[in-house]
Amino acid sequence: MLRIVVCVSGGGTNLQAILDAIDNGTITNTQVMAVVSNNAGAKALTRAENHGIPGLLMSPKEYADRAAFDQAFTEKMVELNPDLIVLAGFLVKIPEQMVEKFSNRIVNIHPSLIPSFCGVGYYGLKVHEKVLERGAKVTGATVHFVNEGMDEGPIIAQKAVYVQQDDTPEVLQRRVMEEAEWILLPQAIDDIANGRIVVADGKVRYI
Repeated sequence: MLRIVVCVSGGGTNLQAILDAIDNGTITNTQVMAVVSNNAGAKALTRAENHGIPGLLMSPKEYADRAAFDQAFTEKMVELNPDLIVLAGFLVKIPEQMVEKFSNRIVNIHPSLIPSFCGVGYYGLKVHEKVLERGAKVTGATVHFVNEGMDEGPIIAQKAVYVQQDDTPEVLQRRVMEEAEWILLPQAIDDIANGRIVVADGKVRYI
């Protein structure tokens, strides 16, 4: 049984996709043991409560400085000791010490086709705004393992989504969620839970 902790900052639509996929059998051999948010008002915490899953608030604002938060956050994850940490719209940079302790055990969903529209400053609606500003015809989503860089870890899976002429950032964001994110992330978790993915030499291989 793969024990996962899901980290979310906002509404938790990707969290809901994970919970629904576990409920309907799309994700197997997996249990969500906790949901962590840096935002006390995050709807994700309500979604967790509705599923009987412990919700934890871990915000940098509650600590004297970032170093203190990074230490506390890492210690909390070590205490929980999940098999996998899933970043599902989590807008806090993962401490390097946590990346080291959970090497190849942290995955992230990013709303673009990495290496396009990713890195510092590219998160949430901002990604889709930039896609439209650049006039890109295709966007999508990427699931990847997390390393010390920003959106630089080994790619697990990607799915393309076409940009429509009359798209707004909000409309495009919703389509990327529906056509890519909510499909890719549950599939990646199920693949990991059932031993279909290994990481070797910084690359993901399916077995």
